[in-house]
Amino acid sequence: MRVYLDHNATTPLRAEARAAMLAAMGVTGNPSSVHAEGRAAKAIVERARTQLAEAVGAGEADIVFVSGATEAAALALAGRGLQAGPLEHDAVHAWVDPVLPVVDGAVQVTDPARSTLQLANSETGIVQQLPANLAVSDITQGFGRIPFSYAWSGVQIVFMSAHKFGGPKGVGALIMPRGHALPAQIKGGGQEMGRRSGTENVMAIAGMGAAASAAQADLAAGRWERVAQLRNILEKAIEAAEKNTIFVGNGLERLPNTTCFVTPGWKGETQVMAMDLAGFAVSAGSACSSGKVKQSRVLRALGLDGDAAACALRVSLGLDTTEEEVLRFAQAWTEKRARLRAA
Repeated sequence: MRVYLDHNATTPLRAEARAAMLAAMGVTGNPSSVHAEGRAAKAIVERARTQLAEAVGAGEADIVFVSGATEAAALALAGRGLQAGPLEHDAVHAWVDPVLPVVDGAVQVTDPARSTLQLANSETGIVQQLPANLAVSDITQGFGRIPFSYAWSGVQIVFMSAHKFGGPKGVGALIMPRGHALPAQIKGGGQEMGRRSGTENVMAIAGMGAAASAAQADLAAGRWERVAQLRNILEKAIEAAEKNTIFVGNGLERLPNTTCFVTPGWKGETQVMAMDLAGFAVSAGSACSSGKVKQSRVLRALGLDGDAAACALRVSLGLDTTEEEVLRFAQAWTEKRARLRAA
């Protein structure tokens, strides 16, 4: 039986999201129509908006539904000339000036009102401390896994993707004060309070709202604490098998489910293929960069040289990951490593 250990790339669809989406499929109306069928569709969208607002600590009028974090990043960042560090996702790097330095894993933000900073890194799991009055934050990897409240954060704009916390792919949200002056990029019928025109993806939005509520409930119940324990078990098993392993971000605050480790002399992509054949889904970095011949700028910024960065493997656990699965992975990885040495 295969074991999925690539939750930072995407997560399995939650049962709550699936149920909400199936129910929404039976509603015919366009949310912009004023008749009963349209109002029924609109009610689904607004219920999801309420669910997400409550989960992230925002007002309902602050929520703008979009196609995902990449679109949200473009809407929040395009033409603003904000500063960023080298740890941001490519969707952010496309729109910023990457001049902020990194010291011991922390991006040094000198002017928050003119900067963007991610909540947590997808490759390493390293968590950043968001300064007050920060212009923009990508909370995609952190939401639902670590505590976050938009109202308390002091950040002007944040954004996320549903499929990172058990919602469907192809839907996300931009969260900002309704009166914030930010021009729309997709213009037309004026949906989403004029921020993003186009008929809403009612089914996906329903799934996102349900997933957000469930994700926040799991976080409040402490379920990620067990996942952090499994992550630690995995790292100890890998370290016992390979003393030269480097655990990126070790000693820093990290997401509870993420480990990124470097095994000198064993390419990350080779490890991914070897573990795939053994029945385990892992990655060598961000899924958006998978298959591209380039070194991770994130790992280089954290002090790894090119050879070491090319030998990184990311394992990201989920709420349903078991200790037996973690130990099976460690054993399979150890056996593959031993065979490589013997070759």
